[in-house]
Amino acid sequence: MSQPSPDVTARFTDRVDDYVRWRPSYPSDVIRLLQETTGIVPPATVADIGAGTGISAALLLDAGYEVHAVEPNAAMRAAADKWLQFRPGYHSHPGRAEATQLPEASVDLVLAAQAFHWFEPQATGLEWRRILKPPGWVVLLWNARRLTGSPFLEGYERLLLEFATDYTAVRHENVDDVRRGSVLGDDVQEFVLTNAQSLDREAVQGRLRSSSYAPTADHPRFAAMMEALDRLFDQTAQDGVVVMEYDVTLFIGRLSASPMG
Repeated sequence: MSQPSPDVTARFTDRVDDYVRWRPSYPSDVIRLLQETTGIVPPATVADIGAGTGISAALLLDAGYEVHAVEPNAAMRAAADKWLQFRPGYHSHPGRAEATQLPEASVDLVLAAQAFHWFEPQATGLEWRRILKPPGWVVLLWNARRLTGSPFLEGYERLLLEFATDYTAVRHENVDDVRRGSVLGDDVQEFVLTNAQSLDREAVQGRLRSSSYAPTADHPRFAAMMEALDRLFDQTAQDGVVVMEYDVTLFIGRLSASPMG
C-alpha cells in the first residue's frame, strides 16, 4: 500500500454528521479480549489514537478507563468533545499518531480503532514507544465490512467499486504484516468478532455518505451513486431494512523491539 497522502486528516471533515449518526460501535467483547490478553483493567490510562468522533473512546469510558482521545481533524474532534466532554476520564488532544502531544511514558495502552491504515507506520512506532509505559501494549481494531454473504453485501461492494473515488487504495485491508510490524512485535494475537447494523433507507444512505471514498454531494457521480443505492435497497431490503455485517478484527500485541520491527 502506498503511504497515505498528506491531507488524510481532512478526509472526513465534510462527513462528520453522517459519521456520528451512522457509523457502528464495537461489541463489548472487545473490552473483554483486551483485558484478558493484556491484563490492563480500569482505571488504567488508554491513548485512543485517531479517535475520530469518539466511538471507541465511548466504549473505553463505559468500561471505566481514563481515555486520552487524540484526533487531528478538528471537526471530528469537536463532535467527540460535544458527546463526551463531561464524561469522567475523558481528555481531548489535537495530535496525530506520529505526534500525539502526550507526555513520555504516560499511558498504559494504545488503541487505534478504524484508523491505523491512515498512519505512517515507522514514525507512529517511534511515537508510541515514547508515550507507552512498559511493556507497551497496543490494540489495533477495525469493523471490517463483509464483502460477500448476502445480495445486499455483494451489491454494496459492486456499488463501491463502480462509484467510489479511491476505494481500493485506502481500504484498511491493505494494512499488511510489514506495516503492523513497524509497530508491533512478532507475538501478536488476532481475534475476530462479529457485528451488524440493521439499516433503513435513510440509514444506509448516511452510512455510504460517511465513507471517505464516497463521492460527496457536489461530485458529478453522487446522484447516480445514490440512485444505485436506492435500487439496491429496494431489491434487497426485508421488512424495510438491510443488514450491514462486519467482522470485527483485533490485533493485540506489544511494541516491537525497534522502529523497524
